[in-house]
Amino acid sequence: MKALTVALPGREYDIKIETGLLDKAGACCRAVLPKAKRVAVVTDSNVAPLYLQRVYNSLKLAGFAVEGIVVPAGESSKSMEMLGQLYDQMLAFGLSRTDAVVALGGGVVGDLAGFAAATVLRGVDYVQIPTTLLAQVDSSVGGKVAIDLPAGKNLAGAFWQPKLVLMDPACLTTLSERIFSDGMAEVIKYGCIRDADFFRLLLDCGGRAGVMEHIEQVLYTCCDMKRRVVLNDERDTGERMVLNFGHTVGHAFELAGHYETWTHGQAVAVGMLWAAALGERLGVTPAGTGADIRRALEMYHLPAEIPCEWETMVEAVGLDKKRAGEGISFVLLEQLGCAVPVKMDTNRLLDELKQLYEG
Repeated sequence: MKALTVALPGREYDIKIETGLLDKAGACCRAVLPKAKRVAVVTDSNVAPLYLQRVYNSLKLAGFAVEGIVVPAGESSKSMEMLGQLYDQMLAFGLSRTDAVVALGGGVVGDLAGFAAATVLRGVDYVQIPTTLLAQVDSSVGGKVAIDLPAGKNLAGAFWQPKLVLMDPACLTTLSERIFSDGMAEVIKYGCIRDADFFRLLLDCGGRAGVMEHIEQVLYTCCDMKRRVVLNDERDTGERMVLNFGHTVGHAFELAGHYETWTHGQAVAVGMLWAAALGERLGVTPAGTGADIRRALEMYHLPAEIPCEWETMVEAVGLDKKRAGEGISFVLLEQLGCAVPVKMDTNRLLDELKQLYEG
């Protein structure tokens, strides 16, 4: 087993990575939830047939009363309506302040269940059991939980750290090529922002089969990078912004597809190319960096272009949560493996992006 500790003040928790860990979920949860009697397991309609029974059985063996709550798969479940349904089901189950929520699934489930845990009964403990690559390397770590609003994605949320994160790499074997590639965008991002040697390892792997040969190392490396960034900036006001490399423009592509046509990873992949191009244009990023990123993205079947109306780009930048007043922190690369947030006037940023858009 590989393990990392996220040692935030008063909220220390472990990230455990081991093949077969789903069957040990009950014992692991009992160790960090000694007072809990009930556990509500939130999952989705794709994951439930694959893994819910195994986790349910393991939790029962550890002495928990367990309620499985299955939501429809997809971004549309991150809604106020679904959140209300979760509250109703959790309270009908008898969930109390000393009980807990388990998020079993990808990023949508983690965000939704985590936000429900952060707010029901003014906050209960929760455990993340991410089953997609994107969730394992990114959304399950760091305590950001949220739902979407009609105005945009993740606009109602909280910082609510889990008590434990359990990752079973075997879950990744059931992912479609599209969903695996979705996660690889975030894996590539970590190499771009913090570790050029890791970026080169991903190129050497050559594709999904090669990554799976090194999967525990890949998960550990990504989680360790995110852990270190979160420890320095839990509330996303400084260094943690570098984790958003590719996301400002990427959100426009998600919006253009109504959060359904393009996955988060596909949108971030193209967003990284835009950020690299902007950095090269401004003289911040060395020439040729974008070409290196494009090579990695193509290797993992991620797009280099996504159609998007300019008005949608403007709308997405206006909604960006990294805005402060009239400015925005746009993440650029000083070189592969070194990202920095650069404060830019929003109008100037849009002018620069429009030059790329029209070029």
